Amino acid sequence: MKLLICTKETALKKHIFLLFLVFIFVSRAVAQDGTTKTETGLASYYADKFNGRRTASGEVFYQDSLTAAHKTLPFGSIIRVTNLVNGKSVVVRVNDRGMKGTKRIVDLSKAAAREIGIVAAGIAKVRVEIIH
Repeated sequence: MKLLICTKETALKKHIFLLFLVFIFVSRAVAQDGTTKTETGLASYYADKFNGRRTASGEVFYQDSLTAAHKTLPFGSIIRVTNLVNGKSVVVRVNDRGMKGTKRIVDLSKAAAREIGIVAAGIAKVRVEIIH
């Protein structure tokens, strides 16, 4: 009778392999679904007076960071915001709430607004895609 000895290295390799299989299974299931979570609406950006204040997530807001406020997405969500007029897009992290009682779907930091060219107008029609 042969004894199977499981060393730490063997156990680690098995765990890594199982995690790899789970990752492949999940990523294929998502890819086969074919749905991308998107929404279209208005975006604006934070006024200068909010620079240095705390966000709803508890972190300090900085105009030069690529962040955004969204009504419902979890903090830490990574989204792509595309200006539908000029096609420019920016990837930002959600770290705040806001826009209650407005038609806007996202508020951007000034740096993010600059990237997609909405600083002069102050508001633009955008598409928001959830990346992660």
